[in-house]
Amino acid sequence: MENSIFLAKIIGPYCIIIAIGILLNREMYVKIMEDFIENSALIYLGGALALIIGLLIVLTHNVWVAGWPVIITIFGWLGIIKGAWLFIFPGTITKFMEVYQKKSSLLVVHLVLILIIGLGLSVSGYLTG
Repeated sequence: MENSIFLAKIIGPYCIIIAIGILLNREMYVKIMEDFIENSALIYLGGALALIIGLLIVLTHNVWVAGWPVIITIFGWLGIIKGAWLFIFPGTITKFMEVYQKKSSLLVVHLVLILIIGLGLSVSGYLTG
């Protein structure tokens, strides 16, 4: 449980800050993503960071329970999947980002969901521990 609380205290605020930042600066985010998909080195670095962080989370917190700690485990596995995906299929990032640029409502829904998860993890982490 200590790992769950510790990771919730990190991942929760991270999600909140990222979601609010992108929601308030969507035009800048679109520009950043356009620059990102044109730079192979950034795609590689993004994949490496996602993979290593995902592996670190899963190795320290592979908890499958009916409760909020499972969200942390899911974040870890999604990081592994994303990192592996960016290494194995780097060209698909362009198509993925085109969907977000064409359907800005999809991005907003995604960010609101991340914000809610971040709030939930923060409350669970800081009020439990």
